[in-house]
Amino acid sequence: MIPFLLAVVLAGQAATPTCVLPDNTVVSLELAVTDEQKAVGLMFRDVLPPNHGMLFLFDREDYLPFWMKNTLIPLDFIWLDASGTVVDVKASVPPCKLDPCPSYKPSRPARAVLELAGGQAAAHGVKPGVRLTFTAVPGYPVAGEGRR
Repeated sequence: MIPFLLAVVLAGQAATPTCVLPDNTVVSLELAVTDEQKAVGLMFRDVLPPNHGMLFLFDREDYLPFWMKNTLIPLDFIWLDASGTVVDVKASVPPCKLDPCPSYKPSRPARAVLELAGGQAAAHGVKPGVRLTFTAVPGYPVAGEGRR
């Protein structure tokens, strides 16, 4: 009876959003869905633990600009299309020391942006054309939308 109850309790818990990188590394994700979550992102953090990242989700593909205002650690920006395929990477973007901070845009429109600690994209084989696998991310990748 106890294993059954444990299974019922665990089944009721929300799954942690994850991304599987090309070398099969599993990254735990924080999701940035609301405007407030997107505005704050990874600001004011001293560290981003290994195998952790933040996924920013948008309603449509666009040339999504990102910046490093109030960000204390270098980050990799990984722009993704609706299918989860990498369209562009800006590696090890340094914290902003200027005012105003420069913004970074992809070379092609994107539907989502994955932020990892600086250097992690290259270390795990993330590059344009590679498709990443996501689990427990509501509405992403977008069903029926493939690479164009």
